[in-house]
Amino acid sequence: MLETSARLLKLLSLLQSPRDWSGPELAERLGVTTRTVRNDVDRLRNLGYPVHATPGQAGGYKLGAGASLPPLLLDDEEAVAIALSLSTQDSDTAVQALKKIEQVLPSRLKHRLSTLQEYTVGTTKELDPHIATTIANACRARERLRFDYVKFDGAQDRREVEPYRLVHTRGSWYLIAWDIGRNDWRTFRADRVQPRVPNGPRFIPRELPDLEAYVKQGLATAAWRFRATVTVHAPAHEVAAKVPAALVEAVDETTSRMTAGSDTPEMLAVYLGMLGCDFEVDGPPELVHHLGKVADRFRKAIDTAEHG
Repeated sequence: MLETSARLLKLLSLLQSPRDWSGPELAERLGVTTRTVRNDVDRLRNLGYPVHATPGQAGGYKLGAGASLPPLLLDDEEAVAIALSLSTQDSDTAVQALKKIEQVLPSRLKHRLSTLQEYTVGTTKELDPHIATTIANACRARERLRFDYVKFDGAQDRREVEPYRLVHTRGSWYLIAWDIGRNDWRTFRADRVQPRVPNGPRFIPRELPDLEAYVKQGLATAAWRFRATVTVHAPAHEVAAKVPAALVEAVDETTSRMTAGSDTPEMLAVYLGMLGCDFEVDGPPELVHHLGKVADRFRKAIDTAEHG
C-alpha cells in the first residue's frame, strides 16, 4: 500500500486526466478501500484542490478548475513536450516557465530535451513523442536510422538513412536525411516514419545543405502527393514573394518556372490564384481537371450576376 503522501500524488495524477473516476476505480488503482479514497479526496480539498464529486451509480470524481493554479503532475512525455514547446517561444514569460520546468526535470528527461532541442528546427506541433525522440537520438548518436515509410498511396517502403535534422514547416514535421539506397539527400514526412530497432551502424557526418533552401525544394517536389509545374509570366522574384512555399527559377527577365507541391489539387489551385498574372500549367492532370471545374464555376457565377 502506498504511503499517504505518495498516494495523494498518485490520486492527484489520476484526477488530472480528462475523465470521471468512480470510487471503486480509484480504490483499485491505489490499492485501498473506497473509504480511504473518500478520505484522500477530502485531504486534497483541504489542500486547495477543487475535486468535484457526482453522486449516484453514474457519478464519480473529477478535478475541477480552481481560483488558484495547483501544481500539475506530468508524465515523462508531457513534461518533455511542454518544455520543448516553451523552448521555441521568444518571450520572457516562456523563458521563465522553461527554467522552472528544467530545474525539476530528472536527468534522463533533461538529456531527452537537450537532444530534441539540438536536432529539431522550427516550432513544435503534434508528433508522436516516441518517434521524435527516436529520430533525434539517432541524429545525436550519428547512427543510421532504419524505418518503414508510408507513401502517399498507403504502400510501405523500407528505408535506411543517415538522419540529420527534424524540421517543422507548413504544419508538419520533416526528417532531413541522407538516403543510403538513393545515394542522395531526401526529405521524409516524420508522421509517416515508423522506426525499426535496432539502429544501423554509426556514420561520419556529411556537410549539411542549406536547410531552409533544401526543405523548400523538398516540399515543392518529393514531400507531397501532387506536384505542379507552372510557367509564370512574371519575374522570379515577384513569384517567389507571392508563393514563398514554392520553388521558383528564372527563365528570363519576365518569365519564371514555378514548382509547388501539395496533398490536394485544391491547394495547388490556391497557390496559382495568388499569382495575379498569366500562367500555363504543365501538370499534374488532377490539377488541370480541378482548374477546369473552378473556371466553369466562376463563369457560371459571372453569368448569374449578369442576368440576375
